[in-house]
Amino acid sequence: MIENFREIVALWDKHLLTVRTIEHLEMFSIALIISVIIGVSVGVLIYIRPGIASPVLNFLNILETIPDLALLVILLPLLRLGTGPTIAASVIYSVLPIARNTYTGLKGVDSKYIYVAEAIGLSPRDILLKVRIPMSLPLIAGGIRIALVFTMGVVTLGGLVAAGGLGTVLQNGIQLYEKDAILLAGLWTGILAVILDLGAGRVEKELYKRYGTWQPQK
Repeated sequence: MIENFREIVALWDKHLLTVRTIEHLEMFSIALIISVIIGVSVGVLIYIRPGIASPVLNFLNILETIPDLALLVILLPLLRLGTGPTIAASVIYSVLPIARNTYTGLKGVDSKYIYVAEAIGLSPRDILLKVRIPMSLPLIAGGIRIALVFTMGVVTLGGLVAAGGLGTVLQNGIQLYEKDAILLAGLWTGILAVILDLGAGRVEKELYKRYGTWQPQK
């Protein structure tokens, strides 16, 4: 068992998995933050202007149907090799669930809360900021949780376009047929995804307990 542990440590050091993990999480964090900002903004916009909701969501749905590898290839001439295409592709895939859940959450706030807000004299802007958005947080968090999974997957593919991260280890392992490197990097990527998903699920459940407007999936 000790020998096996030493082999894992040696393999970890050989492929610079600590550095690759940091690169991976950096790309993941940047892409997810941008996705949340854009997704929530789009969701609020289409709630305020419901006439454009269907065209915008349909457009985002079309983008979602593009295969991830094809999207990376399309973005290469524009953003060149590196982190650019990877982050851009992650954002494109992740905006839809956040925007859709934000829009659905804002529309689905119980009317009794709106009546109370109007009765105490809140303006439509205040109702949006102080009532609708807070009450929509559980559903928005659910969209972010879905986006988290999308982002982790696309960032892993970034190894194909010289973006670094854990995808580079997987890519090198495939090219050199190093089964142990593929297994270690794949398992570690999966563990990271599970940890991040569990964290997001915890936040989602805490928001539901506080606002209680939407039951997260178990």
